[in-house]
Amino acid sequence: MIIGAGGFIGGFIADESLRRGFDTWAGVRASTSREFLTDSRLHFIELDYSDADSMAKSFAAALPEGERWDWIVYNLGATKCTNFADFNRINYIFLQNTVEALRKADMIPEKFLFMSSLSAIGPGDEKNYTPLTSLSIPQPNTRYGVSKIKAETFLQTCSDVPWIIFRPTGVYGLHEKDYLMMIKSIDSHWDFGVGFRKQMLTFIYVKDLANAIFDALQSDKTLRNKYIISEPRAYTQKQFRKIVAKQLNKKLVIPVRLPLWITYAASVVAEKYGVARMKPSTLNRDKFKIMRQRNWACDVSDAVRDFGFEAKFSLEDGIRETVDAYLENKKNKKE
Repeated sequence: MIIGAGGFIGGFIADESLRRGFDTWAGVRASTSREFLTDSRLHFIELDYSDADSMAKSFAAALPEGERWDWIVYNLGATKCTNFADFNRINYIFLQNTVEALRKADMIPEKFLFMSSLSAIGPGDEKNYTPLTSLSIPQPNTRYGVSKIKAETFLQTCSDVPWIIFRPTGVYGLHEKDYLMMIKSIDSHWDFGVGFRKQMLTFIYVKDLANAIFDALQSDKTLRNKYIISEPRAYTQKQFRKIVAKQLNKKLVIPVRLPLWITYAASVVAEKYGVARMKPSTLNRDKFKIMRQRNWACDVSDAVRDFGFEAKFSLEDGIRETVDAYLENKKNKKE
């Protein structure tokens, strides 16, 4: 079962699960869009994440008595919120409710993979640019990151839950919106960066992340371990710009570096505008702290060792697929 299957990443997890021949359930809210969950082989289960008793009843009703899911992938989460308190509610409290519901229904699975984030670790070494590792001491500096480390810590206290924790870096691919904004900007001949010090960026293509999930679940070495998931190399903003521009066939792209203070001011304004519209803004004070971070380089050797992790898509390969889909969609809208 994939809890939080309706989002960008969830659709790819469901596709990979079906591709590997598993009976697959998609856990969604009643109001969740099923745009990327169209395969007729999927079983749907509607969940009220705010109510553990209701979830327990939904779990029990979904399967014959005495059965349970072998694996659960917990992909539910919020990356931006109008009210910062919602990070705690969605990313932490909802996980607590889910575990409580599984206990009430006596349906704790054989393995429970929790999708956390590299932001749970927080800023790394910005002097020598030493890569982040699974042993890095978490010091999250965003409300999003704090909510994720709280959720991780909660799982670690659950002796009855056979957890695996993934900490992916920036996930991009078809249907993703934040990186799409960057692609659109470069398509318009502009590339906006933040700050003037060197920044090292890391990425993971969504299909590689989905593959890694099932490779980890099938391994006998991953229980109660945490893994950073990333393509094992870092890129500068210039390298990212050149890769995207090449796929867009844009020879002229003007790089613009925004001072941190201007970006912060813009984030405050955008955040307040989002609150006024009751719609979360992509740019906000939490996002500003993530953009300000200079070192996203990371070490994935633990994942390589324990379940043979391999990022099959380089940034250039993943961007090619993403840009092709973007251009096709752009063409269809014109028609």
